[in-house]
Amino acid sequence: MMTQHETESEPTENAAETPPPPLVFPARDLHWRMPFRWLALGWQDLRATPGLSAVFGVVIFVGSAAMSVMAYELGRFALLTALLSGFVYLAPLIGVGLYSVSRARLDGRTPKLADSFAIARRVAGHAGVFALIQLVIFMIWSRAGMMVTAFVPVEDGNLQSLIEYLLIGSAIGSLFAALTFAVSAFSLPMIADRDTDMVTACLSSINAVLRNKPAAMVWAALIVALTAVGFATAMVGLGLIMPWLAYATFHGYRDAFAGTSADVMALGADH
Repeated sequence: MMTQHETESEPTENAAETPPPPLVFPARDLHWRMPFRWLALGWQDLRATPGLSAVFGVVIFVGSAAMSVMAYELGRFALLTALLSGFVYLAPLIGVGLYSVSRARLDGRTPKLADSFAIARRVAGHAGVFALIQLVIFMIWSRAGMMVTAFVPVEDGNLQSLIEYLLIGSAIGSLFAALTFAVSAFSLPMIADRDTDMVTACLSSINAVLRNKPAAMVWAALIVALTAVGFATAMVGLGLIMPWLAYATFHGYRDAFAGTSADVMALGADH
């Protein structure tokens, strides 16, 4: 027969056995064709919420067009940098608002603009950290580009020096682009979907990208191609493409990671 002391001690022992949240959430293996599935699911979300998607689309178009016009008319680097800094901070909040639409549909709820604003307010601090990380990477990237220009000069009429400059510059740029993509691929959807910090989300995103390089490369190529279409249409296409990509990104996150915190913890225990 169990004593009272033993009975009272059981909850403490069970609580002690509960594992703490991991620093890096384990990622699933993804087939290289999965990004096309994400686009298909994102398109379904876009068609199911035309009004809500249009609201975000207009904001994205107006912001992108305004920045382009001001940069063209004023041509001031300091002002352009300030505008980019502000846009880098606002873009994650817009993205999180779009992720909440896909999340609501997956949960069987009707997406509402108020819910998008509520989640955006909740993760505003995380968005600031994300913007800071992106700006630091951008500043180092810019400095690296200046060093390439200084140490690999292009001589007039020298094709070999031009080729060397382009190869070295492209290689360094690719490294920074890959780092930026790995950090941002799944981090913001994770912040919107579960209560975790930005450091954990970024590390988990990098881990998922490294574990699924073929799928990540296909996804990055699709993002670049669709974004290029948006720019080619004088920013008008971005109003449609960016919400579509945001919805698809959320589905990519859900495929890359377990759907609930309990599932993630169970998956982590298996590893």
